[in-house]
Amino acid sequence: MKKEDLVRLVSEKTGISRRKALGIINSFIEALREGLEKDGKVVLVGFGTFEVRTRKARQGMNPRTGQPIHIPSRKYIKFKPGKALKDRLKK
Repeated sequence: MKKEDLVRLVSEKTGISRRKALGIINSFIEALREGLEKDGKVVLVGFGTFEVRTRKARQGMNPRTGQPIHIPSRKYIKFKPGKALKDRLKK
C-alpha cells in the first residue's frame, strides 16, 4: 500500500476529503518522527512499537577488493508489532 492508497482509504472510511486525510496522515507521520527524535520510542497500543536502535561499528569487507573496511555505527528504526496486529495477520 502506498501513501496515496492510505489517503484514499482514510478518506473513504471517515467521510472527509482527500486533502484533509492527507493533512492528517502527514501530521501523524511528523508526530511519529518527533516522538522518535525526542523519546526514541513510540508505542501505539494494539498496533505496535517503533523504537530507535543503534548498530555497533564493525569491520566489513569490500566485496570487490577483499580489503577490510570500517563500517561506522548508525541508528535505525525497529518496528515490533503488537499482539492485536499479530493475531489479526494470522487469519
